[in-house]
Amino acid sequence: MKRIFALLFAMVLFVNLASAQQDPQATKILNAMSAKYKAMKAFKATFTQTMESNSSKAKETVEGNILVSGPKYRLGVSGQEIISDGKLMWTYLKDVNEVTITESDPEAEVMSPSKIFDMYKKGYKYAYTGPEKGADGITYDVIEMAPVDRNNPVFKVRLYINQKDKTLKTWKMFRNNGIRYTYTIKNFQPNPTLAADTFSFNKAKYKGVSVVDLR
Repeated sequence: MKRIFALLFAMVLFVNLASAQQDPQATKILNAMSAKYKAMKAFKATFTQTMESNSSKAKETVEGNILVSGPKYRLGVSGQEIISDGKLMWTYLKDVNEVTITESDPEAEVMSPSKIFDMYKKGYKYAYTGPEKGADGITYDVIEMAPVDRNNPVFKVRLYINQKDKTLKTWKMFRNNGIRYTYTIKNFQPNPTLAADTFSFNKAKYKGVSVVDLR
């Protein structure tokens, strides 16, 4: 019976997502979340990233850190740093001491750390699925999002937004290849002090680094 109920719920949710570009309740929650982060000049946080595969049953969790200011961000995870000033992107691989420079691709960066709070505003249908209490005892509003473009490798995004303070705690990305990524925010600090070169790659700080310029 529980499996039948779960299947019916999934079908109803799919219909809601397919027909409701702007679920009013979801819109209200998402707008409140977006406004909260936009009011900050910057923020930094640590997080966990968990990758799960349906086919291989593999599960891998890594820790990372993120610093965001407007369209700019600096992400560190799995031995690499990704830095973007909104125009250029530097990808540094620690194990080979190499940095690759590319121009930022607006389409490729739709789900970048600086855009996750606004991605619902364009190209997505979404629906509020209800409240859910987390393992931490906090109640979260859960929102399911689906891209309008069916060629998008991500077919669903699930957001968990703190019902009380409107912060984004967790988001899950479901890909067509059966892989799911879960990101959970740990320590969060609003409006940290930023160095002048925070969102650029300072070669002087990486002795002997090899530079691959693909601009």
